[in-house]
Amino acid sequence: MTSPTRRAVRRGLTALALTLSCALAAPATTAQADEDDARAAFDVLVFSRTAGFRHDSIPAGIDALRALGTQADFSVTATEDPAAFTPANLATYEAVVFLNTTGDVLNGTQQSALESYVDGGGGFLGVHAAADTEYDWPYYGRLVGAYFKSHPAIQQATVRTEDRGHPATAHLGATWTHTDEWYNYRTNPRPGVRVLQTLDESTYSGGEMGADHPITWCHPQGKGRSFYTGLGHTAQSYSDPAFRALLLGAVRYAAGQAPGDCSAPAAPAQVEAESFTSGSGVQIAAHGPASGGQTLGYIDHGDWAAYASVSTAGARAFTARVSSAGAGGTIEIRSGSATGTLLGSVRVPVTGGWETFTTVSTTLTATASGPLVLRFTGGSGALFDIDTFTLATQATTTPLNPNVHLFYYPWYGSPAVHGGWRHWQQGGHTPPDGIGADFYPALGPYDSGDFDGTVAQHMKWVARSGAGVVVTSWWGRGSYEDRLARGILDAAQKEGVKVAWHLEPYAGRTAASTVADIEYINATYGDHPAFHRSARHGNKSAFYVFQSLDVADWSALDQVTDTSIVLAQTTDTSKIAHFSGMYTYDGIAGATAPGWKQAGDHARAHGLIWAPSVAPGYLDDRAVPGNTTPTVERADGAAYDRQWTNALAPATGGSPTWVSVTSFNEWHEGSTIEPADSTPPAGHGYRTYDGAYGRTGTAAETAYLDRTAYWSSRFTPSTRR
Repeated sequence: MTSPTRRAVRRGLTALALTLSCALAAPATTAQADEDDARAAFDVLVFSRTAGFRHDSIPAGIDALRALGTQADFSVTATEDPAAFTPANLATYEAVVFLNTTGDVLNGTQQSALESYVDGGGGFLGVHAAADTEYDWPYYGRLVGAYFKSHPAIQQATVRTEDRGHPATAHLGATWTHTDEWYNYRTNPRPGVRVLQTLDESTYSGGEMGADHPITWCHPQGKGRSFYTGLGHTAQSYSDPAFRALLLGAVRYAAGQAPGDCSAPAAPAQVEAESFTSGSGVQIAAHGPASGGQTLGYIDHGDWAAYASVSTAGARAFTARVSSAGAGGTIEIRSGSATGTLLGSVRVPVTGGWETFTTVSTTLTATASGPLVLRFTGGSGALFDIDTFTLATQATTTPLNPNVHLFYYPWYGSPAVHGGWRHWQQGGHTPPDGIGADFYPALGPYDSGDFDGTVAQHMKWVARSGAGVVVTSWWGRGSYEDRLARGILDAAQKEGVKVAWHLEPYAGRTAASTVADIEYINATYGDHPAFHRSARHGNKSAFYVFQSLDVADWSALDQVTDTSIVLAQTTDTSKIAHFSGMYTYDGIAGATAPGWKQAGDHARAHGLIWAPSVAPGYLDDRAVPGNTTPTVERADGAAYDRQWTNALAPATGGSPTWVSVTSFNEWHEGSTIEPADSTPPAGHGYRTYDGAYGRTGTAAETAYLDRTAYWSSRFTPSTRR
């Protein structure tokens, strides 16, 4: 990143040159820049010249980018003057946006300037008709990724999120229903790019690319970065919070301000269909034009072939090279067995000869993880042959990181389930509109015993965050939280989330009672599939002991630490005798990480667990009126990023084993990542997440979940001795 001082000097010199150039050229649209752009964190040039069709959404796009710049601290200079494309001027910007450009918009000298700029480390973002630009410039074709071919009428379609690890798509779910003009491209860009979104052609009319229809992608270009999205035809798109969040992530990636893995993934392995490991009725057939000279043949109705080494986990699309001089028929793509989960099917046409091949493909909609089995159906006699096939995969959900733990609070009650309010009224408030929190939950003041509604949704959100473990608050045997524990375990199991335990300081807690608590929890819940055991640490269960410094002698723990990991809440290494390691919980300290490096180094040297805690903020004004505890403002996500950065940097965080997050839903402390209502009850002074990571409105509600997924995907734990 260029330093602000250098950028300001650079901009002062080159802006003068550009001003003179523009004055002489007298373009129809002059360059416009924010008055305070020299003070922005980075600078973006938006180019919208058209030499063909002109989109009436261009002004809306410019306005949206300017608004995002105001939110995220970057300047926007909008121009349609190609004279802006000189090496000196481009050097003043971190990214260049081609916003619905069309036709031949740059001359040879200007093309060379853009090429040198990107290959030298600059960023490029193409929006929609950027693919309908510069057809006779081969470098540009590589830069944008694919050229426009055609489009049907504007209509609604399902956009599938293929990669949620990128800052442009981290806020989206697995699918997104959106209205736009859906481009078909002359070639499929997948071999050379990282595809982030695809279109489901079964949800709209006029798609021509089949089961694999990329619509948003990115890739490295020289030392620089390129991002393209086919969305953005309509003016309405630019007021859609989800699309604006996509644009913001794209701009920040292109400008080098946010990391994103845009390397092209390895192409799915091509499988020789005749390499089946078991089957019924099928045989190998010799055909000269086939790959390897052989096919899977002699296929009749009801036959099948299994491939033990081909997993269906994450399978998204199936493509096969086939031939048929028989009846034709259908390939069923199944998981596990010939009667296993049906992932999808594809029709095989009659090709006119056994050595006349064509390609068929289909999108797979169901999910499973067993080995691949192909089952064949059709009429009587020989149906078809299969030469080769590929099974394209994608991560259908955010991968869960077992080393990221969220503190979870099942202590809330409501009249509908509990018979009265529990915890929400803290601080003298009157639910449901008035609660003891500075943020208001998107689910309203819920009940922790509502397993099918509230808790089920919680675990879906936890999975979305990428955290593999919730650390559930537990207040003693027979307590309210203990009675709800099995329901929490059941809900967590459905989402693949595991459950560890936060042992709270109930009245009369001692070292001996804590040992009894651990033995009770292990015996009562230890056989549940969602009960967390650390595979990296001898499959031991995990317990965090809050306020461990309240007890002076913890020698009794020696009775359980051979089967359980027990963590003390401290960074004072003189206070952890008999414990398995340390955590901090404190949602304030992460901003400066006091003692973290020393604690982590000690843990590493002694084979202990180090699990520092990070938080998005801390604010308890409504829950604890008059409390003098310092607060931590969220700063639109900057506070959370700072704490994560401190935790993961070896020089400050001490190379953690786990990272614990304070918290998923401790509403009283304002440290939640659980979605907060963007339109809470009026008159109570509630805050919202509006502005977090550039999102607004309902899109901001899940901002901290998705940012947790971003950081979770980047955390690889330290290897302990």
